[in-house]
Amino acid sequence: MVARRTFVRSALTAALGSDPGVDSNTHPTTIPQTNRRWPTMCANFRIAGHPEINANEDKVLDEAIEDLSCGLSCLPDFNPGGENSMSTSEKPKPIITGDSQAQGIAKFASRVTYGDLTPERRERLKVSVLDSLACAINAVGAPPTVACLEQAKQFGGSDARCTLIGGGKANVVYAAQYNTALVRYIDFMDSYLGGEELCHPSDNVGAVLAACEHAGRSGKEFLAALAVAYQVESALTANAPFMADGFDLTTQLSFSIAAGASKALQLDEARSAAAVEICGDVIPLLVVRTTPISQWKGLNSSQAALASIHGVFLASRGVTGPKYVIEGPNGLAQAVGKSIQVDWDNIKLDCFDRLALKSYNTAIPAQSAVFCTLALHKAHPFDPADIVSIEADVFQDAYDFTGGGRFGPKHDVHTKEDADHSLPYLLAVALLDGDVQTAQLEASRIAKRDVQDLLQKVTVRPNDGFTARYPAELQSRVTVRLQNGGSFTHEISDYAGAPTRPFTWKEIEAKFDKLAAGHTTEKSCQKIKNAVRSLEDIQVSDLMTILSELKG
Repeated sequence: MVARRTFVRSALTAALGSDPGVDSNTHPTTIPQTNRRWPTMCANFRIAGHPEINANEDKVLDEAIEDLSCGLSCLPDFNPGGENSMSTSEKPKPIITGDSQAQGIAKFASRVTYGDLTPERRERLKVSVLDSLACAINAVGAPPTVACLEQAKQFGGSDARCTLIGGGKANVVYAAQYNTALVRYIDFMDSYLGGEELCHPSDNVGAVLAACEHAGRSGKEFLAALAVAYQVESALTANAPFMADGFDLTTQLSFSIAAGASKALQLDEARSAAAVEICGDVIPLLVVRTTPISQWKGLNSSQAALASIHGVFLASRGVTGPKYVIEGPNGLAQAVGKSIQVDWDNIKLDCFDRLALKSYNTAIPAQSAVFCTLALHKAHPFDPADIVSIEADVFQDAYDFTGGGRFGPKHDVHTKEDADHSLPYLLAVALLDGDVQTAQLEASRIAKRDVQDLLQKVTVRPNDGFTARYPAELQSRVTVRLQNGGSFTHEISDYAGAPTRPFTWKEIEAKFDKLAAGHTTEKSCQKIKNAVRSLEDIQVSDLMTILSELKG
C-alpha cells in the first residue's frame, strides 16, 4: 500500500505542479488524467496537503487509488512487470467468430419499422427534427458553413439531386456533409444522456435526410430510418463510453449514419453490415473539444457524414468492410480497452426517453447551471455591477466540458467556440443579459468589458453528490455574493428541455421561430413547421423543397 500511495502521490503532485522534488524522468506520467474523478482527486489532494487544514493525506491517496480507471496493473504491488512498470489494463479478448456487432446493427436496422415508434416517441422524434432544422436555418451564412457550401457546390455537382438547405443542389454525399454542418454548427441541438457519456443524435439528421431524398422516400420511411440512427448512436454511447480513452463523442456517429442511411436506401442485411463495417473505420479524436476550441468542433460531425455516406454507397456496390470492426483484433473495443457487446436482438426504440433539448445556446451539461443562474436572478433582481463572486456547483460532466475540468481552463474567452463551452462566460452573460441565445455568442458581445470582467469572478466546482445523481437529475447550485455582504443561493435539478421536462410542440415552435427569425420568412417558417408536424403524410422531397426556399 505504501508503494501505491507513493506512486499516486507522485502523479497528483506532478499534475498540480506543487512538488519540485518530483523526478520528471521517473514519475508515473501515464495515469489517465481523463479519468472522470481526476480533477476532484487533485482538489482533494491539494486540500489534504494544506498546512492549515487537518486532513488525512493517506485517506485521499487511498480513495484516488480506488477511483483510478487505468486498472490495478498500472499501480505498484499489482504489476508483475516491475514496481513502476506502466503496462495498461488488459485489453478485451478479440472476437473473430459468430455474428458480429456490425451484423447485429444491420439486422436491427432491417427489422425496425415506423410502427415500432410509440406515439409519444414519434412525437419526440419530430420535435427533434424541427429543433435540428431550426439550428440549420440559423447557421446558414455563418462563415464555416459557407466554406462547406462552397465545397458542396464545387465538388458535389455530379448527380446533384439532393437539396442544400437554403438553396442549391448537390449529390447525396455533399448534401449530407453540408446539411449536417448546418444542424451542428451553432451547437443548439439535441443530446442523448447515456450516463457516463453523451452524444448528439441530431448529427444524423442531415445524412439520413439526404439519403432519403436521394432514394425518393416518404416521411414515414425517413422517420423510421432516423429512429434507427438515433437508437444505434445512443446504444453505443450507453454501452461503450469513448471519451475517457481520447476518442470524440462523434465516434459512434459513423456507425449510426451507416445504419440509418442503409435503412433509407433499403440495403439488404449483408450490404448494410458492410456499410457499418466500412464506416466504423472513421474515428475522430477528442482533441476537438479541448481548449483552445476551434471552429472544427462545429464541423467534425459533417466530416463523419461525408465519409459515412460515401462508405454506405460503396457498400451498396458490393464493397466489403472489416467484419469484426468493433470487437475483432485491433478493432474499436481493443482501441478503447473495453468490451463492446450490445444485444442488438433486444434493442428497442427507447432512446427518446433520455433525449434532452437545449433551452440555451451552450453545451447540454451547462444547461442546468444557466437555468439556475437565471432563476436566481429573477427571484433576486440585484445589480450585476455589485457582484463580488459567483460560485457554481455542478455535476462532473458540466465541470469537465465547461467549467475548467479535463478539457482545459475556461476563463480566457474570445470566440464563439470559447464562449459556448465556458460556464464562467455563460453565467456572467446570463446575469447581464437575462438569457443565453445566439446573440450572446456574437463576437461583439463576447468582447465587451462588462462580461469579460464579470466572468473572472466565476468559480466552478464539481459536486460529488450531483455527479452521483446524474443523468437522472441535472443538478446545479449557484451562489452570488454582493459588495454589501449579502448573498443569494439557488439550486435546481432540471430545466425545460431536460428528459424529465421534454419540450411540447408549442415550446419547440417558439424555439424554431426564435432561431429562424431573420433567416427566413414567416410564411416559410409556418410551412416548415406544418411539414414536420405531418411528416407521416408527405414525401421527403416535399419538405426539402420548402427548405430550399427559405425566403419564399
